Amino acid sequence: MLGPIRDDTSLNAIGAGLLTGLPVLLFALATPLATRWIRRFGPEAVVLLCLSGVLAGTVIRSTGPAWVVLAGTAVIGIAITLGNIVVPVIIRRDVPWRQVSLATGAYSAAMNVGSMLTLVVTAPLADAMGWRWAIAAWAVLTAGGLAYWLWWSRRLRARATAPVPGLPDAATGTSSAGAVDAPAPAPGAGRSRFRMIVVLLTVAFCGQSGAYYATTTWLPTLLGDAMGLAAGASGATASLFQVAAIVGAFGVPVITLRARRHWVPVAVMGALWIALPLGLLLAPETYVLWSIIGGIAQGGGFTAIFSIIARVAVTDAQAASGSAWVQTGGYLVATVTPPLAGWLNATSGGWTAPLVLVLVLTVLFCTGGLLAARLAQRPS
Repeated sequence: MLGPIRDDTSLNAIGAGLLTGLPVLLFALATPLATRWIRRFGPEAVVLLCLSGVLAGTVIRSTGPAWVVLAGTAVIGIAITLGNIVVPVIIRRDVPWRQVSLATGAYSAAMNVGSMLTLVVTAPLADAMGWRWAIAAWAVLTAGGLAYWLWWSRRLRARATAPVPGLPDAATGTSSAGAVDAPAPAPGAGRSRFRMIVVLLTVAFCGQSGAYYATTTWLPTLLGDAMGLAAGASGATASLFQVAAIVGAFGVPVITLRARRHWVPVAVMGALWIALPLGLLLAPETYVLWSIIGGIAQGGGFTAIFSIIARVAVTDAQAASGSAWVQTGGYLVATVTPPLAGWLNATSGGWTAPLVLVLVLTVLFCTGGLLAARLAQRPS
């Protein structure tokens, strides 16, 4: 929608860059706000704030001049940051330990499905109704999620006075099923080990986010330049990178259940991630295969990282702080890598240097993720 938005609002190039980059930057910068609000208001209330903010921001940015569009985008970025941090907290608290990877995979897959829906439907809506109505129309989906969460929050409050096995206890905020599956480690050793796992996962998520956003931004252009694909064909091929993420998101829980080792799904996704830039460097003619493999890796990599956080965190506060540290580092790197990849392409005159950058980032994911998974597997 950037073309129609710029034509209608006279948004300059800097503003257009902010429109796409501002949410990701806020994912990193607004995480302290998210953790503070989770402690103050509780996870359920923060989910409501997240959905309400997305709803308000969606409506705001579909009205008014350029600065209003940017303001609405900023509101959305802050609101999504709340959701980014609070979802792992709720998964840790409410989901039985052995189903954490499945719940995280479903969450990751839902994000990819939502992304594909907007990619496929928004442009035809804009052709029929104009860009403002096309953007505002997605408020209906958010309103549905908000209505559902209001209903679910009431159910949780109604059950708070009578804990049921497998559901969160009102006094402790923990699940009895999770307590059976994952006994809490010793406080001193647990805190020290958890901090080290968070550091390693931050390294992994820096690689994951940097590789993902650099690839998402430049893959269509790379395919057009290197393979001579038309804009439609390169965009369709690049969309496979998004669609295949669903396979990775649900593949990680399956691998985890079969292997019973945290490091195995990380190793598999790391190998697939590394195959993407290597494949495009060594055998670019099979770009469709590499796009699918890379898509599986990015969906599975996200699931693997945040499954580990949910498994090793002992309290809601630990899950929130760990998730916040990991996402702050990862999304700060994500704001830098797309322009860095573009600069490398412009200065070198080709795509080898940007692909080497993606290769380095995928190796970071694999190294940090494997070390974190091995440490998480050890008894405290």
